[in-house]
Amino acid sequence: MPSPFPGMAPYIERSAVWPDFHDRLISSIVGVIQPMLRPRYAAMTQERLYLVESHRPIYPDVSVVESHQPNWRGSSGATAVLNADASTVFELDEEEIREPFIEIVEVSGGRIVTAIEVIRPTNKDRGTRQDVYERQREEYWDSGSSLVEIDLLRGGPSVVKIPSYKLDSLRPFDYVVAVSRRRPGQHEVYAFSLEQRLPRIAVPLLKGDSDVVLDLQIPFNRCWDEAPSRLFLAMTNRRRGKCRRSELNGVGNACATRDS
Repeated sequence: MPSPFPGMAPYIERSAVWPDFHDRLISSIVGVIQPMLRPRYAAMTQERLYLVESHRPIYPDVSVVESHQPNWRGSSGATAVLNADASTVFELDEEEIREPFIEIVEVSGGRIVTAIEVIRPTNKDRGTRQDVYERQREEYWDSGSSLVEIDLLRGGPSVVKIPSYKLDSLRPFDYVVAVSRRRPGQHEVYAFSLEQRLPRIAVPLLKGDSDVVLDLQIPFNRCWDEAPSRLFLAMTNRRRGKCRRSELNGVGNACATRDS
């Protein structure tokens, strides 16, 4: 079943669907761009792995709470010991985070020319996960690599390497692709709405080589065709990805249609 949307489908943003879509899109982008890079370059899927602390609360049951009442222990004249009140205990567990991304490398020397990221919801969460993402991005930039950041999430703050005042000058838009070109140093922004197809973007290579043009709609369509589209259009229990009323004219009845 083809997608009812001209470009991005907002229901993919649902937490039950996004992780599968994200990994499929990474693989599809590699498949589309690889033939255009040969023989000097290659696109390789990499993974960013790190640990974050996960807090799981363990609430005491009534009997435990009642058993922790203050009481005195010891005989007359002995030192009295007061038991502690009941508390909520949190186990400190480490959670492994896996985030796939793409590196375009020069085959002869293994130099990383360009890094391609598809932004995940966790990259927008303030704290360790956002810090890890931004730190690795700056490492690429400082080493001389260019960056392509693809943000297909309408929710959350922008984390692409573009100053917020520059993005604000382009509003309104729903999605953005940011290309940060190392040489010459410049930012290129593709801002687009739900009513538009995904853009064709210029992916920078080394100086002297022409950019390769990646039509993002092609890998997106592959993901849609290969993935369980019934999940993409499941309208029950929606928490993310709702269409605004003003967008309904642009996308027909897709926002109100249930995949039956």
